[in-house]
Amino acid sequence: MPLAFALVAGGCSTINTYIPAIEQFGVYKLDINQGNHLSQDMVDRLKVGQTKTQVRATLGTPLITSAFRDNRWDYVYMFIRQGTIREERRFAVFFVDDKLARWEGDEMPPSAMELNRLAAERSLGRLPSADDKGVLTWFFDLFRDQR
Repeated sequence: MPLAFALVAGGCSTINTYIPAIEQFGVYKLDINQGNHLSQDMVDRLKVGQTKTQVRATLGTPLITSAFRDNRWDYVYMFIRQGTIREERRFAVFFVDDKLARWEGDEMPPSAMELNRLAAERSLGRLPSADDKGVLTWFFDLFRDQR
């Protein structure tokens, strides 16, 4: 009897791994983006010596500012899906005499523009550059060279 009870009790702890909890049926939990979503290209635009206004224009309004620590701004981002934190990033900028002195934080993801460019290169091959003359210019150059 104690052996059967131990097997049943041990199975209860792993059942949620394979079968969703009954309380989740019929309950929809919203995906929540909370905080400042920063990308790597935004961080790359930071330069030592920028004013607070310039940093705010680049990164947006900080999520956390303190009256006691006016020289530090914190940017926090959290993505919650179905009640579980899937992504969390922290980034802080530090000022000396109202000028940007340094920044630190987690690695930021690439921007949507960069992801689209990479996806286009993968699906279409290398995109022609702005220096590429094109077919018509090549055709007209054939006749210009004969003069």
